[in-house]
Amino acid sequence: QVQLVDSGGGLVQAGDSLRLSCAASGRTVSSSSMGWFRQAPGKEREFVAAVSWNGISTRYADSVKGRFTISRDNAKNTVRLQMNSLKPEDTAVYYCAATRPGAAMFDYWGRGTQVTVSS
Repeated sequence: QVQLVDSGGGLVQAGDSLRLSCAASGRTVSSSSMGWFRQAPGKEREFVAAVSWNGISTRYADSVKGRFTISRDNAKNTVRLQMNSLKPEDTAVYYCAATRPGAAMFDYWGRGTQVTVSS
């Protein structure tokens, strides 16, 4: 089993930056893909960003490309999401997620951290 604890959310103004962190415990996630998803009020959860097990491959939702950067540190069992040039439409609960080793689907989820961007 993997437990994920996501943190770093807060209330910021448009144009500001935030860095979200996710700490994994229970077992190493060094062989798992890691990702971030978000859910805004009244909307479905959506993909934000993902990083491969070795950190080499990343992918992003079109809405955050060029503004958000995902990274991981396998030695520390952590993944981060650097969010720059935040917009009010980025307001959501952000969830960290992990796959099983070698799998494609995200099976493990954090509890979420609230990000609120005021205009």
